Amino acid sequence: MSSRFVRSHTCGELGVGNLEQEVTLCGWVAKRRDHGGLVFCDLRDRYGLTQITFDPAFPGTAAIMEKAHQIRGEFVLWVRGKVRNRPQGMTNAKLKTGQIEVACTGLEILSEAKTPPFAIEDDVDVSENLRLKYRYLDLRRPALQRNLQVRHRMLSIVRNHLDQNQFIEVETPILYKSTPEGARDFIVPSRLHQGTFYALPQSPQTLKQLLMISGMDRYYQIARCFRDEDLRADRQPEFSQIDIEVSFMDEEALFPILESMVQKLWKEILGVEVQTPFPRMPFAEAMARYGSDKPDVRFGLELQDLSEVFAHSTFQVFQRALEKRPGPAGSTEIRGSVRGIVLPGQAEKFSRKDLDDLQATGASYGAKGLLWIKVQPNGELQSPAAKFFTDAEKQDLAKCLGLQPGHLVLIVADPRNKVVFDALGAIRLACGQRLGLIPPLGEGKPAFLWVTRFPLLEYDEKEGRFYACHHPFTSPRPEFFDDFVHGRNLDRIEASAYDMVLNGVEVGGGSLRIYRSDVQAAMFKILGLTAEEAQTKFGFFMEALQYGTPPHGGLAFGVDRLAALLCGVGPIRDVMAFPKTASGTDLMAESPSPVSPDQLVELGIAVPKKG
Repeated sequence: MSSRFVRSHTCGELGVGNLEQEVTLCGWVAKRRDHGGLVFCDLRDRYGLTQITFDPAFPGTAAIMEKAHQIRGEFVLWVRGKVRNRPQGMTNAKLKTGQIEVACTGLEILSEAKTPPFAIEDDVDVSENLRLKYRYLDLRRPALQRNLQVRHRMLSIVRNHLDQNQFIEVETPILYKSTPEGARDFIVPSRLHQGTFYALPQSPQTLKQLLMISGMDRYYQIARCFRDEDLRADRQPEFSQIDIEVSFMDEEALFPILESMVQKLWKEILGVEVQTPFPRMPFAEAMARYGSDKPDVRFGLELQDLSEVFAHSTFQVFQRALEKRPGPAGSTEIRGSVRGIVLPGQAEKFSRKDLDDLQATGASYGAKGLLWIKVQPNGELQSPAAKFFTDAEKQDLAKCLGLQPGHLVLIVADPRNKVVFDALGAIRLACGQRLGLIPPLGEGKPAFLWVTRFPLLEYDEKEGRFYACHHPFTSPRPEFFDDFVHGRNLDRIEASAYDMVLNGVEVGGGSLRIYRSDVQAAMFKILGLTAEEAQTKFGFFMEALQYGTPPHGGLAFGVDRLAALLCGVGPIRDVMAFPKTASGTDLMAESPSPVSPDQLVELGIAVPKKG
């Protein structure tokens, strides 16, 4: 490229301090306006916009005017000119460059452009699929460019903070061994060792623990991770996380480092003061009050346990919910509940359709139904199930919930507490949105919270076995260690696990790890792995644990979620350069795609024909 195509300034920095200077700019034509004699265009780069004026009265501009009339949107230009004030009444206070313009004295069209399939503007109604197909054009939009700049700045602040706290950045392999952690692995065939496979890491879990065994002490990595699972707005098949692991530290020592890091992010990027230390809430309390392990604590509508009120109910729905059911080791206990939320003053404001919509919300989480009760002006309870309630139950319900005329009560009952919590927690959020209790994205004060004391294991009644609630390397809390080693009360053991939550979104999660090989072997046995299976999948790791392993733990922040929260956007694809669709496809590059037969032969792979 000729040196005369190098810019002296960007399109976002010129102001009245540059008046009468000769400058050179390069960028894309955002808009072009032809006023007969005068031609104007807004020249755009990632730094901003500058108005360029092509004036036939300016000396020696005949050739320039001929080119100016050829300019169209998204052409790439090199412009030389003199900075001058905009005419009176023509300034734009919304732009940093809004007081000046550049009177063009030199112009080159560096690259022409076809008419884009959509306008390169922030507020244009275009299908998401079209945006993703032409992602390189969509990324020219100022909003997306701002988001990527925030993401960059966020990671820069994180690196500086961790460096100041004696962490070192270590890269771990992308081609690795398949060590299942809950989701499906992406598998990569080996050409040199046909019939064997690498896996793309779901996280660097065992690798970062091995770094602790190696004595690295404080590690971090902006790690690329891969999970072959069904997608949602906040999930992608490949994503990044701020991966952190430390030795010789517990939660009390680790939390302040992480809190101060987040505090810096909100202060330096948003100018918002975040108070530390963050409140802490045990998992059991979060579920009981909010029906979620990532509760949005900015509003009330808390769940109320009505199981005692209806302990002797003849209503079959409540009876089934409160029956004793099989548990581990042949035990029986009540594993469900009856719970509700109260909406003051909403009895007449929720239509039958509104209630049906809330019922559908609960059904998506497994709830068989949603029972509603409206308190009439005379205090009577109106409900399809009211006829099944005794007078004593009505009185106890009114006392338990503090019912007043106009109150609306929403109740979910199920033999599985998980269904009750998940369904009613989702209904609570839907009601919070409807009633305007949840601030729009990017507004309101950030409500950070640590959720702690998660269950270590979850018992599956159908399978008759335990599953790890997190991953199989999570340590029990010290007070439950003896029970775990001896296999007692496994469904009541709490984990040394913790999540950082912001406004109902989990931004990071982690735990202290098992660091003794005998305890790790016990975990694999509890989870149903034979000694041979554990050796095949984790033998290298189990052996490493026998060479002097320090107590250690860590946490991983979702880069995309954290950036989305800082940018005040919903779906994480808005803070990613090249995201996939909800079906995991890249519409721009048309991938995944077939490979040639020769490649398959080299890999020793045969793909069965469809049909």
